[in-house]
Amino acid sequence: MIERLVEQIESRFAELSRQMSDPEVIGDQRRYAEVGRAYRALEAAHQLAQEWRRATDDAAGARELLAEDGDEPELREMLRTSEERLGELEEEIRLAMVEPDPNDDKDVIVEIRPGTGGEEAGLFAADLYRMLSRYADRRGFKQEPLELSDGHYTFAVKGQGAYSIFKYEGGTHRVQRVPETESQGRIHTSTATIAVLPEAEEVDVQIDPNDLQVDVYRSSGPGGQSVNTTDSAVRITHKPTGLVVSMQDEKSQLQNRDKAMRVLRARLLERELAAQQAEVAAQRLAQVGSGERAEKIRTYNFPQDRVTDHRVGLTKGNLPGVLAGELDGFTAALEAEDKRRKLEVSAV
Repeated sequence: MIERLVEQIESRFAELSRQMSDPEVIGDQRRYAEVGRAYRALEAAHQLAQEWRRATDDAAGARELLAEDGDEPELREMLRTSEERLGELEEEIRLAMVEPDPNDDKDVIVEIRPGTGGEEAGLFAADLYRMLSRYADRRGFKQEPLELSDGHYTFAVKGQGAYSIFKYEGGTHRVQRVPETESQGRIHTSTATIAVLPEAEEVDVQIDPNDLQVDVYRSSGPGGQSVNTTDSAVRITHKPTGLVVSMQDEKSQLQNRDKAMRVLRARLLERELAAQQAEVAAQRLAQVGSGERAEKIRTYNFPQDRVTDHRVGLTKGNLPGVLAGELDGFTAALEAEDKRRKLEVSAV
């Protein structure tokens, strides 16, 4: 069974390598991007397959020498370690071959909005923005603010694999704490929502300009001398879906339009992906982070200094550290559970 899987990996990787240098593929921007993503997705599995080949050869060589020369301790140890590693590699290869999310390598657009809880929800949204910003810094990603105003935070996170990391943050986050404005020391519960959208390239989402209604108006609120003096703010409505995106943070109408189009493309891609997932919902019920945003995915309990991720039942202390971007433990647990459940589905 594992032999056949290794052969399939080797054959597929060789074919993708050939396509990467094929002029016909290189000339097709969309196809070349797809082949590149598939190549990168298979690279780790191919390395494991090569290691499996070497371990198999080492074990076979040790058996042959033991049969010829008798029970040599060094050969016996070589055989033992080779067979032990082969067992580990079988599991690693199967996990590596779990079908990856095709968007995992993409940059992301993150939208944070206050939920229930009034002013406290807005303060919590700001805390989540700082938490994810610091997490992005810790992981070596670059950030680009798109809209930061009135408790609403939209920003881009750039770097290979950004979506594979940040997709687990999408959902409703809940906080339990005593607000600064609470005079009697009562604990309040508030929420904020995080949407994590894979940033769509123009080859991913085709938008007909005739489907867009673009309105310009004067900016309001903080923003410099141009506020309320020039029509720099932009509102784009995608007429077929009714999606509306507004941007006013930049002084330039062109810059605001560019940012609004990026967010619109990301939302349209997410909409398309949600439709595709709905078609195969029965096979994907077990997937972690399946987009049920109404569910509270994580609770931040200040009085007890703990953070609980309800999807994997993981609780950690040091809440200030978590809000400072120390999310690696949650990401690793969610990623492992995601792979395990996908492996179960594929086995069925």
